Amino acid sequence: MGKKIISLLLTVMLLVTTMGIAAAAVPGTVQAKLALMEEDTYGREQTGAVMERLNKLEKDYDGKHREGSLMARVDALYKELYTNGSGPSILAQLNAVEWNIDHQVSMKPVETRLADMELGLMGKTEEGTFRARIDKLGRASFGAETVPLERVQVPANTLIKVALADRVNAKNLKAGDTIHYRVAEDVIVDGSLIFAKGEPGTGVVEKVKQAKNFGRNAEVQIDFNKTKSIDGTEVDTYVGEESKQEMQNMAMAAGASVAGMLLLGPIGIIGGAFVKGKNIDLPEGTELYIQTENEESLYGVATVQE
Repeated sequence: MGKKIISLLLTVMLLVTTMGIAAAAVPGTVQAKLALMEEDTYGREQTGAVMERLNKLEKDYDGKHREGSLMARVDALYKELYTNGSGPSILAQLNAVEWNIDHQVSMKPVETRLADMELGLMGKTEEGTFRARIDKLGRASFGAETVPLERVQVPANTLIKVALADRVNAKNLKAGDTIHYRVAEDVIVDGSLIFAKGEPGTGVVEKVKQAKNFGRNAEVQIDFNKTKSIDGTEVDTYVGEESKQEMQNMAMAAGASVAGMLLLGPIGIIGGAFVKGKNIDLPEGTELYIQTENEESLYGVATVQE
């Protein structure tokens, strides 16, 4: 009877779509790529002439200009920051170093993350380019010349515990709204860290029904569709059978048996304080499980060092 109650509450209170997932959009213009790099680096899009802004980014990262046209230079820097090809990207290395020092990855700008790590590890901020500072932090934290990132095959349906970064209230939502969340626990595959605590994810509200009289509960349908791995890849994720079962198992372990209380992930029971008129009102920090949709080849941080 307890399992039936839990299953019913899950179905009524939070439906999660398993429909197709759209690919992450890559900025298509010089201005859009430049703005994204500035937001990730400094925390905001910069002002001024486009060429001056690009020169600043190049100087800050490694002190040298890329070759070719404006578009070629922007594309080259964008690739170095975000693309994992024959080697890990700059941001993948930064993520790995930050996790090794702080045991989680933040969503702060690059320059803030570097300063915070330097203060915590060495007691002062360092001079030099961002690349040089990342390399120095990597050597200090890992005790090696290179950050130990290696390719790992991550199976489909790998479970990820996440926590909402936004409040989810059916009264304030509409289809198309973005829901932010974070990885709540490290995910290790074959001895390598693949998803680090703190890594961000985004979901999209697919459907909202408001609570009404005569017993109709609110309903929110969310596609938890993109979760960043440690190497910065936006991995396709969703709530499938494995993650639903994991949430149900955790609820049973917590002793969920009282009708009228809500199961919302492995934190166990969220009491009636968050249920007002059968409305869905989930606080920031509410935890649940999602899973990877496909097998992925990703860079992971070797967690056992020689």
